Amino acid sequence: MSDGIIVLTTWPDQAGAEKLAETLVSHKLAACVNILPRMTSVYRWRGKLEHGQEHQLVIKSRKPLYARIEQHILEQHPYELPELLVLPVQGGSTDYLNWITNTLDD
Repeated sequence: MSDGIIVLTTWPDQAGAEKLAETLVSHKLAACVNILPRMTSVYRWRGKLEHGQEHQLVIKSRKPLYARIEQHILEQHPYELPELLVLPVQGGSTDYLNWITNTLDD
């Protein structure tokens, strides 16, 4: 699977993170979404140092689906500027990568 991607985003609450994950998986835009436990994020926003409690979402998908993933995130996200980072999948278990490919829409 040469077009595999990991999309990272954060969410302020568990319920919202689960809702987004269910939307992405049910629409076959993500094969799996991991929701990590609450963490503290430290960042600069509008010139001020901020601290926030968030959940990290790790979204396993394919590059051709990214635009639709981004659209769902931006439509549902409560932040003015949500985290959206895309990391290419460079390799992995052939069986797992095939499972991702076979699970998703094209």
